[in-house]
Amino acid sequence: MASSRVPKPVPIPTPGKREGDAAASPLMVRLDEQSKTYLARAAALRNISISDYVRTVTITQARREVEAAGEATIALTPDEQIAFWNALAAPAAKLTPAQRRLGKIMRGQA
Repeated sequence: MASSRVPKPVPIPTPGKREGDAAASPLMVRLDEQSKTYLARAAALRNISISDYVRTVTITQARREVEAAGEATIALTPDEQIAFWNALAAPAAKLTPAQRRLGKIMRGQA
């Protein structure tokens, strides 16, 4: 049975600012214990604090997503790339009458 306990918030400091800086703006994130454990283990692998790990990984990913959006580029993971390719390679499903009518409207034939 799932626990109804609310996870403890984890503060994530603003990038470029250190905890304890007067101008720092903390970000609180609620995590379940398993997620927090994964973050702690990943931070330990890099030999850095959980805060530094979260700051490094999330800011890097956010920057990547913002830049990709600005370039109108879609970034897919390897699994997503395979799923996308399989969807493109699959035979087309038979169009419904509503889809055929929409196609005519889109082509200016209706």
